[in-house]
Amino acid sequence: MLRLRPVLLPLLVVLPVLAVLLGLGTWQVQRLAWKTELIARIADAEAAPAIPLPAEPEPFTKVFVTGRFDHAREALLGLEVRGATLGARLLTPLLREGADPILVDRGWVPVQGDRPIARPEGEQRVTGFIREGETAGRFAAADDVPGRRFYTFDPAAIGAALGLPRVAPFGLTAMGEGGGLPEPARTLPRPTNNHLGYVVTWYGVAAALAGVFLVWARRRLKEDA
Repeated sequence: MLRLRPVLLPLLVVLPVLAVLLGLGTWQVQRLAWKTELIARIADAEAAPAIPLPAEPEPFTKVFVTGRFDHAREALLGLEVRGATLGARLLTPLLREGADPILVDRGWVPVQGDRPIARPEGEQRVTGFIREGETAGRFAAADDVPGRRFYTFDPAAIGAALGLPRVAPFGLTAMGEGGGLPEPARTLPRPTNNHLGYVVTWYGVAAALAGVFLVWARRRLKEDA
């Protein structure tokens, strides 16, 4: 123990840091497994045929639903630039017989311009995937309720702002081939998966720290021998 005294204090400093780095690396391994499974489930859902909308659908489930669009209550969600054109997602309530309306993201439209936007009338069958509701973050842009411009997809809040006392607690992102406005989604969204890089980073830093300390400790012990 006396022989190790010169490196004991640095060792007590290095060990907690090393434990934190290894913990972060292990956490990213778990996140990598979760994200990989999620992306695989999304790919499976995209390849599967659409099913009738269940009462409590899982996120990203590919479904179809019938109803009538209430174009008088449409709104815009978020901001998205395509090419040099600023646009947003067109939200339109779909009125359903015997069920709460559901907010449908019909696709991207330019914020300004005079390009015609299709607004089909009568009974429609809409195919798409389930979108979860969101909670506004601390730095989220404030919704413009009078202008019907929303930046957080909160179905209850948006529905109330549009004069709908009850709406489904989830939304539906319409899918299609496009060809006009709005431009619907063509595939299900896939979250980015950068966790492998984080795993390499945290474990790499931990290995480097351990290596540097071992080299330094060995040299220090030789000097004191």
